[in-house]
Amino acid sequence: MPSHQPGSSVLYARHDRPAQRRRRVLGALGALTAALTTASVLAGPSAQAAPPTPIAASTARSYLSELAVASPGSMSGYSRDKFPHWITQSGSCDTREVVLKRDGTNVGQNASCSATSGTWKSPYDGATWSAASDVDIDHVVPLAEAWRSGASSWTTARRQSLANDLTRPQLVAVTDNVNQSKGDKDPATWMPPLASYGCVYARMWVQVKHYYGLDVDAAEKTALQGALKNC
Repeated sequence: MPSHQPGSSVLYARHDRPAQRRRRVLGALGALTAALTTASVLAGPSAQAAPPTPIAASTARSYLSELAVASPGSMSGYSRDKFPHWITQSGSCDTREVVLKRDGTNVGQNASCSATSGTWKSPYDGATWSAASDVDIDHVVPLAEAWRSGASSWTTARRQSLANDLTRPQLVAVTDNVNQSKGDKDPATWMPPLASYGCVYARMWVQVKHYYGLDVDAAEKTALQGALKNC
């Protein structure tokens, strides 16, 4: 009845308040969940704190003895495009961005997974950088070196695996000009400027070559034997 409408209206409003509070709480929780999800996406895929640990020196010496020794093959037909990289690893993150995240400290990434902040210590020379543009991702066994030592006969899919291998110690974030000075040289003509890293580098090199069944030349094998003796 009309005389009851004002009272009824107040009664309904009082009963509605707990429901409204629940909706506000649920809304706030939803917003928090969305924010955390977004932060997770921007952080990119989960990562290690360093490249995969290479095989032990004793294993590297054994593996090195198993590698075929052959003269370097021809560069005829070589192109970096025959080793597709950097491929997408997760969401919008490609292999380069994954390695930058993995090898850096406090690395921030934007929505497209590009590194926007962080620090990187290059194991090849011990230098520390705060801009991703100063860092290259080195292929421990260079793509051209792989081509000369057996990859020229591979499928494109296998060459892609080598160029983006996150499981073996084939990719490492290093000072850009140090990487450029290395080029496609093997250990007979280039080793990391930081001598203390020589043993690790030799173990990485041998592990990758052994896994992929690549050849070594005589001078390369001698250089690797020398480096592994110092481990």
